[in-house]
Amino acid sequence: MNRIFTKASGILLIALAVALGGLYAPSQASAASTYVVTFQSARLVSNNHVGNEWYTEGEVNGKSIAEGSSTKVSSGNIKLYAYAEEQDKIPDVGETTKTVKTSSVSASGTTVKLKVTVTENRGRYSGNQAVWEFTYTIKPQK
Repeated sequence: MNRIFTKASGILLIALAVALGGLYAPSQASAASTYVVTFQSARLVSNNHVGNEWYTEGEVNGKSIAEGSSTKVSSGNIKLYAYAEEQDKIPDVGETTKTVKTSSVSASGTTVKLKVTVTENRGRYSGNQAVWEFTYTIKPQK
């Protein structure tokens, strides 16, 4: 008798789950959207005797992206990263990150600018700074 009750309960639970599963329909708001993030440029805005040889790098959600390139991301948060390095015997480095919620991206797109400051760490110009501006655009994919 106990086995019959257990089997009947199991069948009833499965039927209930199937019935409720059939009634559930996700709303459009919860459907995943795709966004196109473009690393537009890394531009040296000012340089007060920090150096002349530079390496820059941009990332979107931890994935390296070349200047002028785009990548697609799903809705949620988009983590942008900017890195600038003055290359000499003892490199000077600056970096920054910014997280953008896709819910804040307008229908026509959003431009995000990150400022990276690199400070000279040695020599007679120690303490001087160079400033880089990294520009990203984020647009909903249509």
